[in-house]
Amino acid sequence: MKKLDNFSKCLNILKEADFDLADENDIYRTGVIGQFNLTFELAWKALQAVLREHGAEAGTGSPREILQLGYKFGFVEDPAVWLAMLKKRNMSVHIYEEDEIDEMLLLIRDSFISAFMVLEKTLREKLDEVNRSFSSDL
Repeated sequence: MKKLDNFSKCLNILKEADFDLADENDIYRTGVIGQFNLTFELAWKALQAVLREHGAEAGTGSPREILQLGYKFGFVEDPAVWLAMLKKRNMSVHIYEEDEIDEMLLLIRDSFISAFMVLEKTLREKLDEVNRSFSSDL
């Protein structure tokens, strides 16, 4: 599935971020935050696509609604982390203070990357379930 593959590629780039370098280099810091934003966008869109494969549709299709639906169906394990990600993603374009940037980088490093990795694994498993079910129906 293209959306899941795009999310995985973007996540792999984010996992390679050098957070020590981000402490010293403003452009690199901005790049890590930008990569987080892109990874988040691709994550919830991949989640939406896999939920659809399982027959779950959201009303408006907003990121918050997709995350809530993902939690309801057991695709998202820690809704507090995902809602924090959503909030930080929404605020990231308005972060100007050094301490806010530092906090964002710590959250990306210490919480968000691991949540993305769990989601990626879960989405692959859920997609495999659909594919196995489809194959057995033939």
